Amino acid sequence: MLMKNNPVLYIVVPCFNEREALPQSHAKLAKLMDEMISQDIIAQESKLLYVDDGSRDDTWEIIERLAAENGRVAGVKLACNSGHQNALMAGLAAAVEHCDITVSIDADLQDDITVIPKMVERYKDGCDIVFGVRKERKTDTWFKRTTANMFYRLMKWLGVSTIENHADYRLMSRRAVLALLDYKERNLFIRGIVTKLGYKTDCVYYNRSARIAGESKYPFKKMVNFAIDGITSFSMKPVRLVMQVGLLFLFIALIMLIYVLCAYFMGRAVSGWPSIILSIWLVGAFVLIGLGIIGEYVGKIYTEVKNRPRYNIDTTVGLESVKS
Repeated sequence: MLMKNNPVLYIVVPCFNEREALPQSHAKLAKLMDEMISQDIIAQESKLLYVDDGSRDDTWEIIERLAAENGRVAGVKLACNSGHQNALMAGLAAAVEHCDITVSIDADLQDDITVIPKMVERYKDGCDIVFGVRKERKTDTWFKRTTANMFYRLMKWLGVSTIENHADYRLMSRRAVLALLDYKERNLFIRGIVTKLGYKTDCVYYNRSARIAGESKYPFKKMVNFAIDGITSFSMKPVRLVMQVGLLFLFIALIMLIYVLCAYFMGRAVSGWPSIILSIWLVGAFVLIGLGIIGEYVGKIYTEVKNRPRYNIDTTVGLESVKS
């Protein structure tokens, strides 16, 4: 590896059905990398590494074409869709033996790539991890902005160390990536793990842009699943359904509360009836919610003890053979 003043950088870009956005994103990333190399910020051996997460469109064909046209492009194709976090881990694992530092970024380039040179400068100053943090969330809808803020507050209340308004846009040194790869759990929440690695960190701040092209790969359902520790396997769906039924019972209990209060003040309530009805609904709701929460943790344990691989690599381009 080269010295710290001229590091080899791999920009890792997970891709899923990005045929519309990828050509535009690549043009911007390739231009930025050429500028950084010409300014002697990073080494000539630096590359763009695209990870195809089992796309159903021709994303991989685009990556192969880009690699054939540009020697600074490499690609990893996963055998099937393994999820964003697993695709990111696959890219980091493939890149770590070839570079000094990695920068992970989504293919839609909503994150500002112009701060990558600042990240590299923080690395040269001695930081192993540099987080890309949004200054504000004006480009989000009111609902997404509100739920995101609630999520970060909840995580803080639960004692989980996270960087507010930081997703997966970050620089990591080689030793930080190797430390991250030592975490073998299948229910990945990378942004929570990275803060616990213990190495020196810093932040760079930027304004987020609108998506270049294509559709968001994180609709409401995926955001909810990610907030409760990522997308779970099918075997946990019955457990989660129990919890959802518990929440439904709680909602019905609140409706019954309103009905009981109305009946009481209108003089139509039979003595003892309100307390019995409310007790049945509320206790039933809390029991089912409790079972759902316990089942969630049991399901996580079930997933971990199976110790299945996070992903399987189909093929690569522009890289030596890598293992899953």
